[in-house]
Amino acid sequence: MDTIKLGLIGFGTIGSSVVKILQENGGLISQRLGGRLELVKIADLDITTDRGVKVEPGILTTEVGEILEAPEIDIVIELMGGYEPARSFVLKAIANGKHVVTANKALLAKYGDELFGAAEKAGVNLLFEAAVGGAIPIIRSIKESFVANRVEAIEGIVNGTANYILTKMSDEGLPFDQVLKEAQEKGFAEADPTFDIEGIDSAHKIAVLTRLAYGTTVDFDAIYVQGISSIRQEDIECAHEFGYRIKLLAVSKFDGSTIDLRVHPAMVPEDKPLANVNGVLNAVLVRDDLMEENILIGHGAGGLPTGSAVTADVVEIARDIITGCTGRVPSQAFPSGSQTAIPLKNINEIEAEYFLRFSVQDKPGVLSRISGILGENQISIRTMIQRERDPRGGGVPLILMTHQALEENVQKSLQEIDSLDVICEKTVLIRVEK
Repeated sequence: MDTIKLGLIGFGTIGSSVVKILQENGGLISQRLGGRLELVKIADLDITTDRGVKVEPGILTTEVGEILEAPEIDIVIELMGGYEPARSFVLKAIANGKHVVTANKALLAKYGDELFGAAEKAGVNLLFEAAVGGAIPIIRSIKESFVANRVEAIEGIVNGTANYILTKMSDEGLPFDQVLKEAQEKGFAEADPTFDIEGIDSAHKIAVLTRLAYGTTVDFDAIYVQGISSIRQEDIECAHEFGYRIKLLAVSKFDGSTIDLRVHPAMVPEDKPLANVNGVLNAVLVRDDLMEENILIGHGAGGLPTGSAVTADVVEIARDIITGCTGRVPSQAFPSGSQTAIPLKNINEIEAEYFLRFSVQDKPGVLSRISGILGENQISIRTMIQRERDPRGGGVPLILMTHQALEENVQKSLQEIDSLDVICEKTVLIRVEK
């Protein structure tokens, strides 16, 4: 029986889960593989803290070179996260002829061109199923299951922390700050939750999916990103009154010439599947020319779900090594020579319906001033709600839903409206995604 030797860099939550899976399900994996996986080295700066799994002392090291330079190691698993030194470690592993499995979406979103190019040149695999959606097999689905399909759009709830916060705000009427604190206490949110609540993590993931779906490079810094920290309970309540739920949505739409790529809070109709994906679950909707819509739903985070996806990639590479057919499926779905540079659409060029929450002084003529500015910019009002006066003396919430409008016109209107002396605070805008 062939033995495939592994080296693991990063012994945190996901790394320890991979070790646990290899230990507890090793027999089953060997049966399915027709070979044996052997974890020979684990590198981490901290090799003394108890991770809840037992490994032989000789396997642990603080020197990553013992993995990158070891000739017997076939596959390097990178689970340390971040840009550096992860990038340097992956490039070194590839240069030394080792296959790589990673869950590092930030690394792939920022340095994908360099890493995939290096792997293809070296003739090794670089797999990353766990980078998007945890246990949801969305990467493999786009690369293989949808290989004959012309993908037209991808929309996803791809951050469990943000989805948990918005779900609790919607279902229990709790304020943002309280739910965020609870999420941190339960381990659903990091001590510094910026990447999650400000949409950066979701942007990393949709950048990876866009690359795979359309065969293009993606300038990560050009993606429009807006988080959920400005969402208040009154927005949640008004969304419900209008028949929507608010979700942090990652959107990638290809019209044949440009890609509309963005991350932001969105109002999703309550009768749509994505509106009913709650808690820490993730979901990705893929629309194409052959099967219309497919939705994959599952656990997008957590040690064991993510570890399961990592292990699946390891097994896929091991099968290729055993059968001698490494590189059968291009790591980025398209061979590098088949990729094209597709421009991203500027956010000002999109058209949508909009939810607008104004905070206004309780004076006659305020609505006519606001509606007048909107009208001058070709924006028509579909529905309006005016709340009661704030007993604490703040502004009165005025909520408008618009018909389809051009983003540029909406932004121009809000800039003018927010400068009025009757506006108490910056207007909140939420786009509608139907």
